[in-house]
Amino acid sequence: MSFFPGQDPTPGAKLQCEAIKQIIVPRTADLGDGFSVRRALPSAQTRMVGPFIFFDHFGPAEFRAGKGLDVRSHPHIGLATVTYLFDGEIMHRDSLGTALPIRPGEINWMTAGRGIVHSERTAAERRVNGDSLHGLQMWVALPADREEMAPAFAHHGIEEFPVMRDDAMTLRVVVGSLHGKRSPVATTSDTMFADVMLKARGIFPLDADHEERAIYLLDGEIDIAGDRFTPGRLLVFRPGDRITVRAVTDAHFAIVGGAAMDGPRHIWWNFVSSRKERIDQAKAEWKAGRFDIVPGDVEEFIPLPEK
Repeated sequence: MSFFPGQDPTPGAKLQCEAIKQIIVPRTADLGDGFSVRRALPSAQTRMVGPFIFFDHFGPAEFRAGKGLDVRSHPHIGLATVTYLFDGEIMHRDSLGTALPIRPGEINWMTAGRGIVHSERTAAERRVNGDSLHGLQMWVALPADREEMAPAFAHHGIEEFPVMRDDAMTLRVVVGSLHGKRSPVATTSDTMFADVMLKARGIFPLDADHEERAIYLLDGEIDIAGDRFTPGRLLVFRPGDRITVRAVTDAHFAIVGGAAMDGPRHIWWNFVSSRKERIDQAKAEWKAGRFDIVPGDVEEFIPLPEK
């Protein structure tokens, strides 16, 4: 998602659990037609968790007949976008010529590198009777020496991801490795993203294998070291601590993390870079129409914001 009118929040509530570095309450924007987006990263408290510099939770939404998602063509540099759905479908098109729907449990990993343009829409046939949509979109900052790499796109089907199950838990490792399972998704740095379902009274151990880690609670209630948390919170953990997540009710959460970035990043609109002048260059190029177009979606685009 490239348009978000919400402002950065002020630093949040007092910390409770000693293992938790920050508790981030996402800021929310209503984009119309009952479609809302909650943005947890970047925030006033924490700019990045591992390489994750952007974390959006959108939906659940129910679109009326004739309505749907319409994110017009827009550019990116210096990052990879990660899209993961729980419900619905998004038609992805980009300036490499990719035209592919993404469905629940699949992943789109789009590497912007030196520059890419894409659009995200609800397909015409899914608008006829209305549609639903629920998912996550995240941005992963690229290492400084890979920021200008060639743009690329990879799609992975649900059957490609390793899954671990027991009586209380279902763990899908979508990116990176966790609990001895490794995803096939290629990354440019140590990156981890997992989807976890935990039944009431179930226990999920989160080791300190990754330098930086966070949990985003999608549904249910969890307990960590005696403190309880409800949905819509990004819990950012301190490095080196082994965490035990206990489900008070049936719970659904995402885990993100990885190695700390190799330096700070500038972020403006859809552009991420270790160099401010590179973002200024990207602004000028988009305004001048020097990015590539998206085949099959050339009539509309998002203009460069004035601020």
